[in-house]
Amino acid sequence: MSSAREKIIKRAVQEIEDGMIVNLGIGMPTMIANYIPKEKDIFLHSENGLLGIGPYPEESEVDADLINAGKETVTVKEGGSFFDNAESFAMIRGGHVDLAILGGMEVSEQGDLANWMIPGKMVKGMGGAMDIVQGAQKVVIIMSHTNKDGESKVRSNCELPLTGKGVVSRLITDMAVFDFDKEKGMILIEILDGVDLETVKQYTEASFTIDDALLKAEGAGR
Repeated sequence: MSSAREKIIKRAVQEIEDGMIVNLGIGMPTMIANYIPKEKDIFLHSENGLLGIGPYPEESEVDADLINAGKETVTVKEGGSFFDNAESFAMIRGGHVDLAILGGMEVSEQGDLANWMIPGKMVKGMGGAMDIVQGAQKVVIIMSHTNKDGESKVRSNCELPLTGKGVVSRLITDMAVFDFDKEKGMILIEILDGVDLETVKQYTEASFTIDDALLKAEGAGR
């Protein structure tokens, strides 16, 4: 794993609190399961019908029947349960998932999310993303701040097909953490290690304000 991805994952783990039911999207979010401290009493939810996902298995633990939504083999923690896909989505649509941590392709300054397709590329479908962003109590998106060409993925408006409008609660990239407020808009609340404010501004197309506490901390550090 690259250091940038590990930085994002470790920061995302801080969003998980005791007692939560948490849905991890496919891709980078599934790796979070390996970084959750054992003392945290949480249940990871998978829309294919599993509540209580554990870390990725060692080779001797692999069971081909135990998979997450990304078709990766997983383990099940004590107290875990199994159910059909319909019941899993009833949990999501009923608002019983406390936190969803998903990957993103683009996030706009309004908190819009695009994360399911790139036009012209083969995709199997949207999957459960649209249900999850509408049904989860809190939606946290994790992604790299720029694409492979160095262009910002934190945009004024998403150019890719939307998964949901105004659904993002918090965005964590390899540069910074942003919150979204219906009145105040997009707010920079944290700058990750090894990055400075000018770099965040340079690589963020979206307009944002800076949290007062962060401004004071930045001022004290100069």
